[in-house]
Amino acid sequence: MAFWEHGYEATSIADLTRSMGIGAPSLYAAFGDKKALFSAAVEEYGHTYGAFLGRALEEEPTARRGIARMLREAAAEYTAPGRPPGCLVITAATNATEASADVVAALREQREANVSAMERVIAAGKAAGELPHDADPRALARFAAVVIQGMSQQARDGASREELEAVAELALRSWPEAAPADA
Repeated sequence: MAFWEHGYEATSIADLTRSMGIGAPSLYAAFGDKKALFSAAVEEYGHTYGAFLGRALEEEPTARRGIARMLREAAAEYTAPGRPPGCLVITAATNATEASADVVAALREQREANVSAMERVIAAGKAAGELPHDADPRALARFAAVVIQGMSQQARDGASREELEAVAELALRSWPEAAPADA
């Protein structure tokens, strides 16, 4: 959680060993270096706290319902008590230097993979007639990403779950509706 709370660069080896309750030699023996430990932490985050995004997109029957669930669950996940606010993947390398360019790039790739996953679901929804013929799946996916990334930052700034749920609902009002079949 140290990376999540403080970010990649601001988290020292001493912070990591203290939070993990191990010595530096054990950390290096287990992970090799700080970047490898960070990579493992991001992977674990994706399987636990951050997994709501993929589940929402996979489990809901329509694109709109998948995006709606994703945004609503983000409000809950990003403000859950007992852990840092916001999203590790969004905030961990916000203020990184050139020395951490590879870490920044890896997180950017992960965020872009999320946008691509949203775009695939939205494109499938458009093909199924859930959206108007002129709907742009890439733009809708990017819009959802902007909202979720903003929600992460707002959570870090102290926004409550209720406030973020209101943001999610407002964003969903802009979702395009399919034209009626007899129009």
